[in-house]
Amino acid sequence: MKKYQPGDDVGPLEDWPFDNPASDYRVTRGDPRASGRIDLGGAGHATRYGIWRCTAGAVECTEQGDELMTILSGHCRLIDHETGIVTELKSGDSFFSRDGKRVTWDVIEDVTKVFYAHKTGGY
Repeated sequence: MKKYQPGDDVGPLEDWPFDNPASDYRVTRGDPRASGRIDLGGAGHATRYGIWRCTAGAVECTEQGDELMTILSGHCRLIDHETGIVTELKSGDSFFSRDGKRVTWDVIEDVTKVFYAHKTGGY
């Protein structure tokens, strides 16, 4: 298993367009671009581990899977649509998100995160 720490070079990433219908993406500020990589698991599996990066901007979405994430670089605010709670995240911060949660990723400074996620029934 790969290990990442804040500031690490995470290697090459693929474009991950905001086009998954289950996530119902809506860009609400700027022109954010996402990229990522699945290092373990993925389609057909209940768990996955990988890297996600997003450039500055804001995008609303429905989270897919329960996910524990750690911010490796950057700065963002995660806004929970149900509760209105705004969580500020910077390099070294960790956060847990629930499957089906509607959130806005307000990316202030390009963000890179490492994540471990689980979705009952698989991705």
